[in-house]
Amino acid sequence: MSEEGTPHVAYRAVLLAAGLLLFGLLFRQLVTLLLAILITIVVAIPLATAATRLERRGVPRPLGALLALVSGLGVLALIIALLIPPFVDQTNEFVDNVPNVVDDLEKLYADWTGQDPGQVGDRVQHFFEKWTDDPEKLIGPITSIGLNIAGVLAALVLILITAYYMAIRPEPLVDGLVSLFPPQRREHARYVLERLRVSWIGWMEGVAVDMLATLILLWIGLTIIGLDYAIFFAVLSALLVVVPYFGSIAGAIPPVLFALTDSPGKAVLALVVYVAVQQFESNITIPIIMSQRVRLHPAMIAIGVVVVGQLFGFVGLFVAVPILSLIVIVVEEFWVKPIEESDRRKRLGQIELPSSGQLDDRDHHPDHDEDHDQDLDDDPEAGQLHRGAPTR
Repeated sequence: MSEEGTPHVAYRAVLLAAGLLLFGLLFRQLVTLLLAILITIVVAIPLATAATRLERRGVPRPLGALLALVSGLGVLALIIALLIPPFVDQTNEFVDNVPNVVDDLEKLYADWTGQDPGQVGDRVQHFFEKWTDDPEKLIGPITSIGLNIAGVLAALVLILITAYYMAIRPEPLVDGLVSLFPPQRREHARYVLERLRVSWIGWMEGVAVDMLATLILLWIGLTIIGLDYAIFFAVLSALLVVVPYFGSIAGAIPPVLFALTDSPGKAVLALVVYVAVQQFESNITIPIIMSQRVRLHPAMIAIGVVVVGQLFGFVGLFVAVPILSLIVIVVEEFWVKPIEESDRRKRLGQIELPSSGQLDDRDHHPDHDEDHDQDLDDDPEAGQLHRGAPTR
């Protein structure tokens, strides 16, 4: 490298480091806003899709988006009306029974390890106090803006209203985003946005089906083995399905521990039920419904969920797959494919095409043509075929 180019490269490295540092500082401050914007877009996409389909049938777009929003809220309210009463009853019963469950687990653990049950209880209490005393570890940056229950509800209402208006007129937002790209790249940018839309819709469809299948199968399985609070554990596990892989593990721990207080055999049966349902998800629900449209490798999802959890906190886990698909699609379309296209063009440029002299070489070798005709004369059948070939 020349001496003149060395300072130029050094300046670039310094600017890149400063830019990354500035981005990191801004990201920590704006992470909650970014998460809210992402959730709003995820909600607006199915509303816009439904509004477009209804518009083709003569329904005005604002009315179609409103019908889609009201229908979604109605389905959610129906599910809550059907599940919440038994869920709340079993939750209250389970909470009232928690001290007895903890005592049984303490005694069981003490019997296995030979420790004092009181020490086991102190360790469990200390473990939970770490999270209750420092809730930011659990929900991440959301605690930095001091949201309470009323603030969360207000934020949800604002997200729904914003998503509704985005679904009514998505074109100005899309055109504004596309206009940030050079004119020759704008069609490609629209294609990338369409890929994101299809991927996120596929994720939402997969999550909905996966949650419903998990709820029904777990409720049936836990009821068959005679485990109490079956609906409570089934609903809890269905909600945690949104978090890939780790949600299934977290959802299986409470019922297995609770079944262990009854007998080791029932704990094994509860574990078998959860493993069977997880296998159903891994081999049927996720590959058929979700993976074909999201197209993310399981290892990438598992690692990405951990990274997203560190960056966005607990709430970010629920939108980890859209974030990962966004990163993968953007990197593939704006980095991997251009590199492959450049390599392909280089390979085509290295291929030596025949020169005009080589193409005309045959005209300068009449002897070759005469030998060819003589061969046809020596082979009557080939000559007949040659003469009978249609002229162009």
